[in-house]
Amino acid sequence: MHLEDLEPKALMRARSTQTHRTNNARLDKGSRLALIGALVNIVMAAVKVAAGVIGNSYALIADGIESTLDIFSSILVWVGLRFAALPPDQQHPYGHGRAETLATIAVGLLIILTAVLLGIHSVKDILAPHHHPAPFTLFILVGVVVVKEFLYRKFRTLSLELRSCALESDAWHHRSDALTSAAAALGIAITWIGGERWRSADGVAALAACTVILINGIRILGPALNEAMDTAPPPQVERSVRTAALKVMGVRGIEKCRIRKLGIDYYVDLHVQVDGDLLVRDGHAIAHAVKDMVCEGLPEIADVLVHIEPA
Repeated sequence: MHLEDLEPKALMRARSTQTHRTNNARLDKGSRLALIGALVNIVMAAVKVAAGVIGNSYALIADGIESTLDIFSSILVWVGLRFAALPPDQQHPYGHGRAETLATIAVGLLIILTAVLLGIHSVKDILAPHHHPAPFTLFILVGVVVVKEFLYRKFRTLSLELRSCALESDAWHHRSDALTSAAAALGIAITWIGGERWRSADGVAALAACTVILINGIRILGPALNEAMDTAPPPQVERSVRTAALKVMGVRGIEKCRIRKLGIDYYVDLHVQVDGDLLVRDGHAIAHAVKDMVCEGLPEIADVLVHIEPA
């Protein structure tokens, strides 16, 4: 083995270690936010259920139950991100990024189940209206909307930064909670303004909120299932990979470019065309140069497997 062969391998190991540390730090940041979200959901659920029982508001009770399920979804996201941050091992050579996808699927299914169950109870409440909700429940719901919308924006911003489907699912869960609380507040306001004829408005508001929850659950579940099936990423990702690879001297073309997403990272399989008369050593050098160019130019790419073919 030549000395010149050792340096690229050492550099690759160093870069791989640095990439894992960077991703680990990013995932830790996401898991901390998910844990904060779970703690907030615990407080919110307790306040809403207690206020709903005392204040005679079914919409508020339903909203509190939805927040209780939010606790489990936040914990699922936290667990998924913690597992995704684990380094690759012998059994998981590509790392544990798929844990984030599985957590997102679980959250999406949980949201859909929540919407169905609350929808059934909302219909029952519409058919058999109860007494007017207490006025103080309206102020509690307004406060919940403010807090939940703030959490949605924090989670949404970080999910875009990390390209994390799990954090995005948790963000939309907070937005769903804000919408259900807003719907419940509207229903309570209508029952007080409209009088006896509008006693069922509380249940109608809860049913409308369930519809929003169901739509958000489907919206979360779809992309996660696509990711689990190794669906191709957006076209601009492949264009960026091809453009970076073609910048390397000696590359004559790109025959195939396959990309899949694992957690917050992309993994690339690239078929590069070079001069068919090149020595194996030269082709090997071009392959490493292509990998370096793609990984350095596109931080979201965790690894590139380069296959050399004659042009």
